[in-house]
Amino acid sequence: MNSERPAQLDRRPGRSVRRRTGGDLADCVRLLAEVHQGDGYPVNWPERPEEWLSRASSLGAWVAALDGRLAGHISLSHSGEGDLAPGLWSERNGTGPERAAVVGRLFVAPRARGHGLGALLIDRAVRESRSHGLHPVLDVVASDTAAAALYERLGWRRMATVEQQWDPRRTVAVHCYAAAP
Repeated sequence: MNSERPAQLDRRPGRSVRRRTGGDLADCVRLLAEVHQGDGYPVNWPERPEEWLSRASSLGAWVAALDGRLAGHISLSHSGEGDLAPGLWSERNGTGPERAAVVGRLFVAPRARGHGLGALLIDRAVRESRSHGLHPVLDVVASDTAAAALYERLGWRRMATVEQQWDPRRTVAVHCYAAAP
């Protein structure tokens, strides 16, 4: 990512990013439900959404606010079951998948889109990843063209598109991305 861009984005009024707290989870679930209803993310609604959000945040989670109202979320974790990008990245770089950090659970409320919150959240997760000596990677369902466009606009590189078996009757195409070095 361009090192000048996050500083410029951070100066826009009314926007902020901070570490997620336990008190934010109910609002995050409410926003996630709005995103799921409008955009179909996540593809499979989790049985316990608060747990789903928390489970993927072993390295941290952050929320974005727009004019003081919670408006977005992102998390960062170590590689887990089903994550494809860490393995691809590690194979290409001659290292183990434990050197990658998985960016996930990114969503922005429909009412808050167009204000650069997604880019702010991604920048925060990338900086945190690098502070741990890890390289940020992510998987995104290929049908989520808006998310893929955002990552590519921010300089992420698509490593591959892989077919992933989600259940016995469904195979899904997943794009695997790595942040620019």
